[in-house]
Amino acid sequence: MKTYFRILSYVRKYVGYLILSITFTVLFSLMNGASVYLSIPLLQTLFNEKRPTQNTEMINSATENLPKIGSSLAQKYEEIKQAFTHYIFSGTNDQILLKIVGLVLLTFLLKNIFNYLQAYYLAYVQQAVIRDLRNDIFTHLHKLSMSFFKKERTGNLISRIISDTLKIQQSISTVFLSMIREPLTIIVFLGMAFSISVKLTLFSFIILPFSLLVIVFIGRILRKQSAALQAKMADITSVIHETVTGVKIVKAFGMEKFEESRFKKQTQKYFDIMLKMTRVRNISSPVSEFISVTVGAGIIYYGGKLVLVDHTLAASEFLGFLFAILQIMHPIKELSGVNNKIQESSAAADRIFQIIDIEPEIKDAPDAVEKKSFEKNIVFDNVFFKYDDAEDWILRNINFEVKKGEIIALVGSSGGGKTTLVDLVPRFFDVTKGAILLDGIDIRKIKIRDLRSLVGVVTQETILFNTTIRNNIAYGNPDVNEDKIIEAAKAANAYDFIMALPQGFDTVVGEHGVRLSGGQRQRISIARALLKNPPIMIFDEATSALDNESEVAVQKAIEKLMIERTVFVIAHRLSTIRNADRILVLDKGEIVQSGKHEELIKDENNIYKKLYDLQFKLNE
Repeated sequence: MKTYFRILSYVRKYVGYLILSITFTVLFSLMNGASVYLSIPLLQTLFNEKRPTQNTEMINSATENLPKIGSSLAQKYEEIKQAFTHYIFSGTNDQILLKIVGLVLLTFLLKNIFNYLQAYYLAYVQQAVIRDLRNDIFTHLHKLSMSFFKKERTGNLISRIISDTLKIQQSISTVFLSMIREPLTIIVFLGMAFSISVKLTLFSFIILPFSLLVIVFIGRILRKQSAALQAKMADITSVIHETVTGVKIVKAFGMEKFEESRFKKQTQKYFDIMLKMTRVRNISSPVSEFISVTVGAGIIYYGGKLVLVDHTLAASEFLGFLFAILQIMHPIKELSGVNNKIQESSAAADRIFQIIDIEPEIKDAPDAVEKKSFEKNIVFDNVFFKYDDAEDWILRNINFEVKKGEIIALVGSSGGGKTTLVDLVPRFFDVTKGAILLDGIDIRKIKIRDLRSLVGVVTQETILFNTTIRNNIAYGNPDVNEDKIIEAAKAANAYDFIMALPQGFDTVVGEHGVRLSGGQRQRISIARALLKNPPIMIFDEATSALDNESEVAVQKAIEKLMIERTVFVIAHRLSTIRNADRILVLDKGEIVQSGKHEELIKDENNIYKKLYDLQFKLNE
């Protein structure tokens, strides 16, 4: 329940709409009760029974043992009942029937109007809460560090935002409706039943203890199974995401059957859990109904005895009582499912709040300062780094200075730590030991937004969004004018191919930019970086996945982007290396050599010379 109360905390902002819904729910319940109560005078008229009369002494006798307030309310109720009876049964049978039919039509009209209004305002609250919940988890995801996304499956995250919130969405209206309308309905019809026969009403109460036992027992089972079900849905979502995004590899390796088998295993497991859950959930309703019918049979026997043998109850009143009790059965059955819904939604909410409650590893320090410009240098001061779940150091003893305007090339064998090193600059990860200083300030003391506004990144894996070329170039600069976008496209050698497309800058690139070639995507990403115009640039093997023709165009764009900027470049092409002011050679997480190309190439036995002979020399 603690989890569910946390869900309900999202309702606070919309308490006004909830109050309106509750108000119309109360009015609906009253009209619902009135529509059934009108059956008694109708039956009395149709059966030509003796008109009910009340003796004042009998009323006083029946209420004298009640507390003062209760007695007063009972007296008031009887007075209203007497006035209503007098109004209904005054006049001829034709007039009486006309009054009853008119009142029935009016109560049903109002009942349905109130039902519509309460459903609308409750739906508003429901949808607003789910919107806010989804917004919160999505916003929080963007606060989490890259290490979180390295460990968490994408499909699992999508499942939590979509499927788990949908589970909560389904429960909010059901629970609020059942927790408010159904108890009110029970109270209204119980009051009606008590007014007809106290003995018969008390006899019918035998249903409640049995139903409550069933509710609690089934609810506990459902919560466990619901959690397992949501976890399995996350597995299915992950398989779909991995297979769709990697469809080219799946086809290239002929793994369609394997992926189909993997997917079918997950859907079968989901099917098995869902079947178990359905069996448990559905048993609640028939068990409650059987208990209700059993008690109902007893009521019919006992009530019939009061009518036929004891003559203490009129037949029309007994039928009215049955109508009232039957109206109570449905709300009790609905309430039997409330606990189930709470348990299911709580299990889904647990998965959502697990994400929301994760404390971001990378966040602004309490005393973080603003930093709007880059003036002097970047210093790596005895930097060490390793992942939280790893024992081995990725980087060790990293010490070097980069002055403003310098181009630093990072080379080394795969897995040497080059990408990790440059990822530390915009704080995608934080150093484990040591510090990185920007103009003498530890970057952990600079506001993250300011730090990242100073850094541009172009990677081998180009990320474009499924929107227009214009929007992709202007990403992060939504208010930039058209001239700036065109200027950036031209500088990135992208303008000509963009204008050759049917819709030009309005061309939608598709998911991950699939409608463009690799070289075109890369030039769009460079145009995006040019428009951002950061003083510090990071190139992480930005041309390694391109063919020769595309590489030439992209390389020219990169050279323009490097002008008058401080650059970190991880490259596999000799031309980029030669233009660097300094080359840092990394091996097993340490800088083992530093210098210009001409200096490093002289030593026949060093690592750089070996890399040059194996990799770079081929591209001269």
